[in-house]
Amino acid sequence: MHKFEEIISRMFFGEEKEAQIPIYDILNQFTPDQNDKVSIAKTLNAAFLILLAGKQHSHFTAAQKYLKDLQNKEEWSDLIEFYLNGLQLINTEVNKTIKNDITFNKKINNLYSELVKNTELDNYHNFIDKVWDVFFPEGKSLLNPESRPQKIKELREKRKVSITHLNSSPISDPAAEILFTSNILLTVPLDSMVVDNLSINNSLKSELNEVLKEDQLYWYDHPIPIGIEKSKNEVIYGLSNLSKMLEHEISHGNAEKDTTLNCVLSVSVTHSGLHKIAKAYLHDEFSKTEKIKHLNVYLFTEENTAKLINDVLYPLAKKYMDIKDSDLELLKEIIGVDGDYGRHFSFLKAISAFWHVFVDSNIRSTFKIDLDQVFPQKELFEETGASVFEHFRTPLWGALGTDSQGNKVQFGMIAGAVVDEADIDKSIFYPDVRFPQSDKLNPDQIIFYSQLPQALSTEAEMIPLKTTNQINQQNSANSRIHVLGGMSGILVDALRKYRPFTPTFIGRAEDQAYSLSVLFGEQPYMRCLHKPGLIMRHDKKEFVGEVLEAAEIAKLIGDYTRILLYSYYAKALPFGFDKIKDQVDPFTGCFISYIPLTVLYLRYTLRTAAFFDSIETIQQNEGLEFLKSGSKRLSKLINQITENPNFLKERYQQERKAWDLFYNILDIAEHKLKEGDSFTKKIKERTLKLIAECKT
Repeated sequence: MHKFEEIISRMFFGEEKEAQIPIYDILNQFTPDQNDKVSIAKTLNAAFLILLAGKQHSHFTAAQKYLKDLQNKEEWSDLIEFYLNGLQLINTEVNKTIKNDITFNKKINNLYSELVKNTELDNYHNFIDKVWDVFFPEGKSLLNPESRPQKIKELREKRKVSITHLNSSPISDPAAEILFTSNILLTVPLDSMVVDNLSINNSLKSELNEVLKEDQLYWYDHPIPIGIEKSKNEVIYGLSNLSKMLEHEISHGNAEKDTTLNCVLSVSVTHSGLHKIAKAYLHDEFSKTEKIKHLNVYLFTEENTAKLINDVLYPLAKKYMDIKDSDLELLKEIIGVDGDYGRHFSFLKAISAFWHVFVDSNIRSTFKIDLDQVFPQKELFEETGASVFEHFRTPLWGALGTDSQGNKVQFGMIAGAVVDEADIDKSIFYPDVRFPQSDKLNPDQIIFYSQLPQALSTEAEMIPLKTTNQINQQNSANSRIHVLGGMSGILVDALRKYRPFTPTFIGRAEDQAYSLSVLFGEQPYMRCLHKPGLIMRHDKKEFVGEVLEAAEIAKLIGDYTRILLYSYYAKALPFGFDKIKDQVDPFTGCFISYIPLTVLYLRYTLRTAAFFDSIETIQQNEGLEFLKSGSKRLSKLINQITENPNFLKERYQQERKAWDLFYNILDIAEHKLKEGDSFTKKIKERTLKLIAECKT
């Protein structure tokens, strides 16, 4: 631990060192003589790193006294508790890892030797690699542009699957066989919006004013503020463009003239009171546009999903299965649309299996889109020779094969990619996440720099195979770990066979967590097909500005929870931590850390310091908000996980039980309907009425 403390000291403090080390000096932010709120927060943040550097640091006693003096002041007590708890947790985690992991022990020694022996950085890239060996091994060698092509090649080879059997019954009529889904995330009006001036029904305004008094329950990346102008409303934008996509398919003979798409939308809210007005608001918005044609739109709120459980699933289970009332409560807890991202993401996949049994047996798959994304039909055809529907018809979706490790796999899932609107004139294959042009690191990137493995994964997994011959090849394909929430689908048969889900506690990267639940097990393993050329245009510039700015801090904090949740979730799964990490590196795997609490606290502290480095008052105030709101959210999660180390394992097992129950009920219902069972037929009639209530 002494060596670890010395590493922190030499990396982040410049006292008595005249060299390129430290690579970031935070000592100038320790200003205990300044008393404004920003200065106090900045000093507390710096004090944490001083204490982490150990008793040998010359400011250790001063930092300790500063925290003690403020500990009883209500405004700062929670933050100080967050830091003090962090010091203890890091000490325990690092000591335990050094003791139990010979490789990690060696990496600590190597970095310590480098810092003690060399005050000059003769080779910056090599030095960063030694730092990342300890804190961020997934980024190793990626800062050096010369090493990237080989890394891309290696990852593509790792993801390659040799096809043994194509799907003998692929999707042939996408309009009839695919249930399109998406999520609507609603929040209160922005601070700059006056409720009385909003162009919404007057009956909604008084209720909205009451909602504004409530505490926020959930945070999303870019929720739709109620009352936002129509041109910036993602729901209208996304559905209008989905309708245009179908019009293109009809005009080119890929669908009949009177074809309609079934589209299920989950409606999640940030405040409890929005439940009352969400549907009324959305119906009002839909009534103002004529652009949504060819779509059968179904809105599912938490109330609607509860009805599906109470009035459909539970009666069937009660009659034909040995089920307890507690099982019903578990179903209601797990299946729905409110809460963190994982909950509605799982619902938007599972609903297609429900639909197949109770509503329309022609539905054989689901495909989720994001509503700020558009299918660019013109560019798709020009560069791939195929439209959206023609890409969906690939017999690779559902195919069997052998991966590069010799495992038997099945492509139950399918995923495409996205191109930013600003880049589509270059090519639809232009990566939306690219390697940085500079090797200069921000403070937090010294510890964790996810853009590098994300760029590697984007190049290797998401945009390979560009020529027409490659796009149409059927003897091999690439599997995907790094998928996007808005560009993935799954066959109903695969849903019912493998039963994947994203746990409800996952609040970020719910798309990548989805396949983790069934990553291994009995072969063939379920894998996700990369479909070359299946690409959507990301029109995020249509929605930049105040909406994204308002959610930026919440999004950033969510990224930090991801490190903790993914790392502990990987330990909770029954497949083995190292085996999981080896499969999902580099991008998804970079959030699965051997020292997650250490990485989280260091990354968080250094990101806060970067806010306070700015001379702009706005940036410094954002740093204060980031520190206070972030420490509150993170403390809750950290306490939950560390106080009960088995929490995520127990939760995973509960959720696995609930989803198994869900699919078992579907299997029984389908069997009973084929037998002509009168009770199940009545349940189906009731189901159709509930579904009709959801249609706009």
